[in-house]
Amino acid sequence: MIVLIKLLLAHFIGDFLLQPKSWVDEKEKLKARSPKLYLHILIHGLLVLLVLWDLNYWLLALILIISHGLIDLLKLYAQKETNRSKWFLLDQAFHFIIILVLWYVWFNPVLDTQQWLDNIDVWIYITALFFITQVAGIVIQILMSKWSKALNENSDESLSSAGKYIGILERLFVFTFVVTGKWEAIGFLLAAKSVFRFGDLKESKDRKLTEYILIGTLLSFSIALAAGLIVLQMTEVD
Repeated sequence: MIVLIKLLLAHFIGDFLLQPKSWVDEKEKLKARSPKLYLHILIHGLLVLLVLWDLNYWLLALILIISHGLIDLLKLYAQKETNRSKWFLLDQAFHFIIILVLWYVWFNPVLDTQQWLDNIDVWIYITALFFITQVAGIVIQILMSKWSKALNENSDESLSSAGKYIGILERLFVFTFVVTGKWEAIGFLLAAKSVFRFGDLKESKDRKLTEYILIGTLLSFSIALAAGLIVLQMTEVD
């Protein structure tokens, strides 16, 4: 199981942390002619070798490079402005399925409780923290993109990237409260955020802004709660 966690961590790093928006824009514009596409999939292969720390897995890395490139190309040619959210989710689902299949075929894992011992908890927490700080924000941004466009047409200018870092801290707090069993603190955090937001919503008198903030907050909290509960389940040793 620890190998699967490492492969997922490599995917998260390659697809989110090490893929700037400029690369995404170039890929969507040039598609198969984009040099950034091939650099992106090469990085994925190198990350697989890095987390596994064994050059003997070069063929596995090569297969992941090819499959990742084919899935990205499918998304680039099938994606349109009206279905970006759908293809983002499909793209990630295809990547996860390929990783799961290759992990099962390559390593022929025996799924028993013994595999949850040793140092696997470290990898689970690293992957979960990376997900809620880097991946979740992009997922929420993409899922809410159509609403943010409508909102930005009449919204006042705000601090650069303020929403991104507020969301990261928010999810880190919720995740920490879940894994430490401090459920009451989540209610306190939600109440505190509501107090700070109330003035903005009251002054704006903008229904779109109210709905946007509520959806974003609920999405952010839900993702952090789910990540925390999954980690608790995976690290629980009877």
